Amino acid sequence: MWIQKEIVVGPKKRGVHIITDWITQAIPEIQNVRVGLLHLFLQHTSASLTINENADPDVRIDLESSLNRIVPETASYIHTVEGPDDMPAHIKSSLIGCELTIPVGSGKLRLGTWQGIQLAEHREQPSQRRIIATLYGKSE
Repeated sequence: MWIQKEIVVGPKKRGVHIITDWITQAIPEIQNVRVGLLHLFLQHTSASLTINENADPDVRIDLESSLNRIVPETASYIHTVEGPDDMPAHIKSSLIGCELTIPVGSGKLRLGTWQGIQLAEHREQPSQRRIIATLYGKSE
């Protein structure tokens, strides 16, 4: 079984946001998969996808502040036409990445107990984001 959907995530403010429930609600077919893979591809260059802790919101705050220290807006970038947060957003997106592959089994994502799918929004201006989700698996 192959299923592919475009998932639109509504505008999010700058920071790291858990979107696991958003993904699973958009792809209810996951419930029918005995064994398979879910591939997520973010169609943007100034945001990223990651898997990290889903319990303590301080982790997401620390991730955002750490990225801002690693890739400061005050550096001397050449690409500045879209504002001071644009080039740093591109760099952060390249560092973290725009795709994930998650195992699916027994009708659910096989994430660890404390893991969640996260969208990292690197721009100050909230934007809606598109994710192409491709589910491949053997049904129950």
